[in-house]
Formats: sequence, C-alpha cells, structure tokens
Amino acid sequence: MVLKTVLLLSLYLIPLALVTIGVAHTTFQLFACFVIAGLGMAGVGMGVMHDANHGSYSKNPNVNRWVGYTLNLVGASSTVWKIQHNVLHHSFTNIDEHDDDINAPFFLRFSPNAEKNGLHKYQHLYAWFFYSLSTISWVTVKDFVRLTRYNRMGLVKGKNAYRNNIFKLIAWKVGYFVFALGLPLMFAPFSVGQILLAYILMHAVTGFVITMIFQTAHIVPEVEFPLPNEEGIVEGERMLHQLATTCNFAPNSRVLEWYIGGLNYQVEHHLFPDICHVHYREISKIVKETAEEFQIPYYSKPTFIGAVLDHFKMLYLLGNSPEMEPVKSYSK
Repeated sequence: MVLKTVLLLSLYLIPLALVTIGVAHTTFQLFACFVIAGLGMAGVGMGVMHDANHGSYSKNPNVNRWVGYTLNLVGASSTVWKIQHNVLHHSFTNIDEHDDDINAPFFLRFSPNAEKNGLHKYQHLYAWFFYSLSTISWVTVKDFVRLTRYNRMGLVKGKNAYRNNIFKLIAWKVGYFVFALGLPLMFAPFSVGQILLAYILMHAVTGFVITMIFQTAHIVPEVEFPLPNEEGIVEGERMLHQLATTCNFAPNSRVLEWYIGGLNYQVEHHLFPDICHVHYREISKIVKETAEEFQIPYYSKPTFIGAVLDHFKMLYLLGNSPEMEPVKSYSK
C-alpha cells in the first residue's frame, strides 16, 4: 500500500509539476501530462484514499486520516465522501433515494424505482459524456451541495460542525485549484485556453474512469434494487443485501486490480469494507465457495469490457423497457 501510494501520487503530482516548471514545452506534452495526471488522480481515488477513508489502509487511525486527505489533494472532500460513500452507499446499496451513488440528476436514471421521463430512452447514448464531467462537478459545486444536504439530514455531527466544514472545504479547494490550475496558468508557457482545455481533459479522464468502475459494479441487469416495506424497513440480512446488489468483474486481471484498488472485487469490498483491498483476491475464493454452498447470489463478470457492455444494456433497459417502470407499491 505504501508503494502504491507513492506511485499513484507521483503519477498525479509529477506531470502537473512538469507543466508548471516548463519541462513540458509542446502542446502534445501539455496534454499528455494532464492525461497522465488524470489517470493518477483516478488511481489515488480508487487505490489510496478509498481504503484510508474506510479505515482499512492502516490499523492506525491517524494514518488513515492523513492518507485519506489525498482525496482533498485531488479536489474533493474526504469529510463529505465518508458520509456519501461509507454511510449512505454502503448502508443503502441500490436503494432509491437513499444510496447517493444512484441518486442521479433528472436526465439520468439508475434505478427501476426512480421516476422515468422521455430523456431516459436515450441515456445509454449520452450518459458517457456526463460521466466524464462528474469530477468537474465534484471539485466545484457537488461537495458544497452535498454537505448542506447532509447537514439538513442530521448527518453532520457536532456544534458548529457544518460551518467549520464549509471553511475547511473552501480552504482545501483553494489549495487544489492553486496547484492544479493556478500555477500552470501563471508559469507554464501555454495560453490560458490550452491549459484550461488540458485541465478539462484531465477531469474527463478521471471522471470517466472512476464512474465506469463504480457503475459497472451496481448498475447492471443481474443486481437487485430493493424497496423498503410500508414501515420503511428493507427486509433481509445485510450481507445478503450486499451480495444481491453488487457485481464483480475481471477477477483475473491483476493489473486492473492493482490500479483500481481491488474494486473489481466489489462484492468482497461491500461485505468487508474494513479490510484492505490487497486481501480481496484471497477472500473472494472463500466468499464464492460459501455463496455456492448456500445457493445465494454471487455475481461476477469475467471481463471489464463485458461489465461495461452490460452497464450499457442496463442504461438502455432503464430508459426503454416496460419492465423497468417505477414500482408503485412497497415490497412485502
């Protein structure tokens, strides 16, 4: 994990530094550096900060806290992410209006229980473009919107916690924008337009990579989208819920596994989020055998491309299939 942290942070920080100090002096080198930084940013998000903010990077909470700040280095907020991901996504996986990972803007529909409109019949064509914009939204407005909403929901705990977190959010984002955009604009031998375009391309790479990894694990035809009963309770056992709503992919790809922080073993991550991802491959053998023994779901696709194609199919079904109309009554 330490070696991975150094390598992925270097993949993000060094290309931006090369642009700032003028080592990258051609347009091709400028864009290449920002693309590489985008891959590094995605790697940090999936393979470094993800474990740290789950508390599984180290047995030392202080190490987890400081390594978790690598998310802030790439422009997002570890504080907001812990609520959105650890609390809402992991507690309410694939439950409409509770799992923030499937709470989409009006032009996207990620659950058969979400309201449907005429745009959704084309979402399998245009969703990919918006995936590429996701981290630009994240580093600009999304964290502020989510923090405000979470505060209203009572998820931001402590006296003056909301106000203090807003100040911290602003400070971190100022530091991020100074490094990732301000310094290149001031010192790099390129026009403002070139640098802005390269910066947008960096986020397009990051947003697309991260979104595809998470969407292919939860928005595919096999998985379930449970509804609460009339008392607002989702019936069933927690681990069975995670097995029914999550799908692995490319379990034999060690390169992909290394880069995305073991998130191709998404089932194991949802079952044991407090275990470091370097153990998922071995754990998966036990989980799969146990699932087969008790005849419970264990979804896994052999390749990443196959998972992407199934996500494409699911987007189409959610926008076009009569079977994917919103459920009008609670499950019994």
